[in-house]
Amino acid sequence: MDRQTVEVYERRGTDWAARRRPVRRAHARSFSRRVPAGALRIDLGCGAGRYTRDLGAPVLGLDAAAAMLDRCRREVPGAILVRADLEALPFGPRRLGGAWANMSYLHVPSTRLPLALADLHRVLEVGAPVDVQVLHGDYEGSALPQDDVGGRFFASWRPQALLDVFVGAGFEVRDCHVDEDVVRLRAEALRTLPDYVAPGMALLVVGLNPSLYAADAGVGFARPGNRFWPAAVAAGLVTVDRDPRHALGVHRVGMTDVVKRATARAGELAPAEYASGMERLERLVRWLRPGALCMVGLAGWRAAVDRDALAGVQERGFGGRPVYLMPSTSGANAHSPAGALVEHLRAAMALAGAAA
Repeated sequence: MDRQTVEVYERRGTDWAARRRPVRRAHARSFSRRVPAGALRIDLGCGAGRYTRDLGAPVLGLDAAAAMLDRCRREVPGAILVRADLEALPFGPRRLGGAWANMSYLHVPSTRLPLALADLHRVLEVGAPVDVQVLHGDYEGSALPQDDVGGRFFASWRPQALLDVFVGAGFEVRDCHVDEDVVRLRAEALRTLPDYVAPGMALLVVGLNPSLYAADAGVGFARPGNRFWPAAVAAGLVTVDRDPRHALGVHRVGMTDVVKRATARAGELAPAEYASGMERLERLVRWLRPGALCMVGLAGWRAAVDRDALAGVQERGFGGRPVYLMPSTSGANAHSPAGALVEHLRAAMALAGAAA
């Protein structure tokens, strides 16, 4: 979360909260009914606790500003309170049964929201409801004209862009609409993988869709027989096995999928899912502008773009960026030996380097 904004809330947040009326209490109570009984729900950016009590119990309030947590403690004595950052949630996998975020993720720069939501997906149980509200519009910066506090960072969103980021983060979006000056989104955490993407990616690795095994492991290409990670290490693409966050943060290698729905077999996917997934992928590529794409597996590209495509550099590119198409790394793909997969990944790296 933007550090200057946290400092503003430490100094002036209590006065700001005293002037704000809780206008979403009915929404908060509706959200609480979607959380399974007894499940721990979280108020992300709880601030002074204006909605924390309405979320039901047990409830956890999280905020980066100690001053706001002190105010929340007085308002909701029974809440569990944690001082932490929205972009680095201090919880283990699948510990939370629901997440409420009223005007908090708007303090995260837009290009950092995908990773913040990947972290949120990690800590939520499958099926956990999510209710998020952010500012509507195109503004991003620390001089919002209607900010009566001053100095806070805001990233506003259009509905389609916000929906895309949540879908990429592994959520099924139930509703996303504009309500006066805000965008409200309701979703549920899926049994799938989130995107690991950010600005400045040298290479974006694109799988077809997660397997159920990979979704449960939290890592793409996770099955022991899959040869992607051994080949990626041997090619010098990454240095740590099965760690997509390290690959992104250290080597600028991002990861996503054409289709986010996890299945036991790729044959379960419908043609419409390929088309919709490629549309989302193109918007992602045009937004974050990776150096190049590496499509892992021929099936998705052939189904959605070029049915006659062969492995190698693709003439037409995608989203304005060059594309390298390589065979599936599945252990079941006997046509592609391990050494050949290493060479394909080296060629994808070279393409990304040439495009830099």
